[in-house]
Amino acid sequence: MKTSDFYYDLPQELIAQSPAEVRSASRLLVYDKAEGTIEDKVFSDIIDYLNPGDVLVRNTTRVIPARLYAHRPDTGGQMEFLLLRRIDEKHWECLVKPGRRAKVGRTFEINPSLSATVTEQLEDGNRIIRLDYEGIFEEVLDRAGEVPLPPYITKKLEDKSRYQTVYAHENGSAAAPTAGLHFTEELLSKIEAKGVVIADVLLHVGLGTFRPVSVENIEEHHMHSEYYECTEEAAEKINNARKNGGRIVAVGTTSCRTLESITDENGIVHAGSGNTEIFITPGYRFKAVDALITNFHLPESTLLMLISAFCSREEIMRVYEHAVKERYRFFSFGDACFFH
Repeated sequence: MKTSDFYYDLPQELIAQSPAEVRSASRLLVYDKAEGTIEDKVFSDIIDYLNPGDVLVRNTTRVIPARLYAHRPDTGGQMEFLLLRRIDEKHWECLVKPGRRAKVGRTFEINPSLSATVTEQLEDGNRIIRLDYEGIFEEVLDRAGEVPLPPYITKKLEDKSRYQTVYAHENGSAAAPTAGLHFTEELLSKIEAKGVVIADVLLHVGLGTFRPVSVENIEEHHMHSEYYECTEEAAEKINNARKNGGRIVAVGTTSCRTLESITDENGIVHAGSGNTEIFITPGYRFKAVDALITNFHLPESTLLMLISAFCSREEIMRVYEHAVKERYRFFSFGDACFFH
């Protein structure tokens, strides 16, 4: 398949620049795969589509203030680092800007208690840096960094907590798992009270998730790597739900990719941790996920390819055409879809 098969025309004004006033008041497009029907709802209506015995799988990653502005102490030359992936206690893979200044061996000062030294240049142009600091790293990073909003959001975010899910727990993402932004504590309590099981997995989201595919033949695209974890407790909840006839409902493409990475051919989920480069495109046979809650995705992105695999490319294009016509809000702070 060609990347251009996943292009759609989106008016600029439909790209959401700020979150809905109330998380669960976003709109919800509901698509029934068996019937091919589309319904226009509000996100809080999601509870009506979840059944007792289903398991709702969510990603508990937390976005870190991954954008760091630095300078060279000797020349004053400016540098921007965007932390993508933690390698060990002090080393990170990151994007750099401008690349020509980020030479191996150079040290940049971020603030008096934090500096970055470039230790390696990778094939794709990313760098490995060593962060040297005094004190507790999370506290140092909180003071020094900014939360990196996607480039299509140009408006300043007044409340930083709105780019975190209410259940965000483990620091490590460069971007939010945005389908989860629509849930409130109250809505989650109602869902549990209905008899829906909630299971938590972890996938630290890298910026590669949101990048458009640059090659025309999608089979030539190299998927970035992201770290995941699934505990024995979560695996047991998911497997029990499946065994008892419940559906596995993934909150977002990040939970979906995690589940599809840790599920065997018999549909059994295995606990563990590691890095996944899974690239889901039409023709893929889903082993774990029965239903999917997700936001609207960028044209020609790997995420649009994933949901086209879950339904079909033709049906997704019809759904998106409906969403544009009905003036849904798109991307990270936009509205949601439920595919079941």
